[in-house]
Amino acid sequence: MFENNSVNLTLLKKRAFNLRWATLPEGVIPLTAADPDFPSAPEISEAIRSFAKDRYYCYGPPEGLPDFKESIATYFQIKRNVPVSPAFSFPVDSAAFGIYLTCKAFLSPGDEAIIFDPVDFLFRYSIEAVHAKAIPFAIPPGTIKVDFEELELLITKNTKMICLCNPLNPTGKVFTKEELTQLGEIACKHQLIILSDEIWSDIVFKPAVFTSIASINEEIRNQTVTITGFSKSYGLAGLRIGAVMAHNQQHFTLLMDASMHYSTIHGVNVLSQIAATTALNSCGYWLDNFVDHLSNMRNLVVNELNSIPGFKCIAPDGCYVAFTDITATNKTSQEIHDILLNEAKVAVVPGLKQWFGDGAEGYIRMSFATSEEILTDALGRVKKYLK
Repeated sequence: MFENNSVNLTLLKKRAFNLRWATLPEGVIPLTAADPDFPSAPEISEAIRSFAKDRYYCYGPPEGLPDFKESIATYFQIKRNVPVSPAFSFPVDSAAFGIYLTCKAFLSPGDEAIIFDPVDFLFRYSIEAVHAKAIPFAIPPGTIKVDFEELELLITKNTKMICLCNPLNPTGKVFTKEELTQLGEIACKHQLIILSDEIWSDIVFKPAVFTSIASINEEIRNQTVTITGFSKSYGLAGLRIGAVMAHNQQHFTLLMDASMHYSTIHGVNVLSQIAATTALNSCGYWLDNFVDHLSNMRNLVVNELNSIPGFKCIAPDGCYVAFTDITATNKTSQEIHDILLNEAKVAVVPGLKQWFGDGAEGYIRMSFATSEEILTDALGRVKKYLK
């Protein structure tokens, strides 16, 4: 499933946008947006085809199809040890919208929300979109223990939320249960909402173990809104399907009201819900094999990057991106990006504030969700032009 002959470059060059194959000049290898080069599991397309053949595309319920709600709740109950209720779970048109929606539901103009640094730009964007203020908290690289007592010093009377990204994009850190317990206790002490983005939670490499913060205890769970998606685990980015899980009636009501699903201004198309339900119910084998492949690619990319003078890459415990410290090259993230794009014909994401925050300067990010042959070619080009 994950050999080089599974990658259809002809189709990718027509369909893979967002800084990838369809948007870059011919001959450039994109290690940019975290989106697999592989086709999704065959059961997903079969389920869409089976539904579509009847030619009825009716409105779905605002809260989501019952089968989708049952599937996401069951998945979190079994895989994450979180007692999720189907009644409090609903689809959204992406995990990104789930982040924005949660900010919209719980933040008011002038409020503050703590975000990690570095972290995906969507957190800052969503907070600022509702006229609140994002307060960055630096997360050390690798497995260095996070001192959340320092985070507590950032809390003011205006703080209303802590945004947790676990595993953490772009560094690949997987937070320990001990760290999450400390974070959860601080949130409970100050009555802060925990926005827990868990879109990467299926992509974790042994011996790291993922813990959902809502699984720790009921008090922490009742402060948490859990968000996930299906683009990273199952290659469904273009179907724009994610899920938001509240853990009590009050939060669910606030989220649904903010979603505008009841008005039909917003909502999730039924084909995307069919696809995600099939992924959860029938495609575990595909995901397991994908993670095995990614584990091998992680070892390859880390070893190769660390052989380049001036590069230092700590192996990620989760996510399929390599976040590499390039400060020893005496070049900026943008300069390294430009050299690789223009000379090596390899596209990466530079560690700019617009992507990951101030803490990303001096780094570049590379996705390794591709075949061994494509990744080897790209890394060979990088080494040639930087050694």
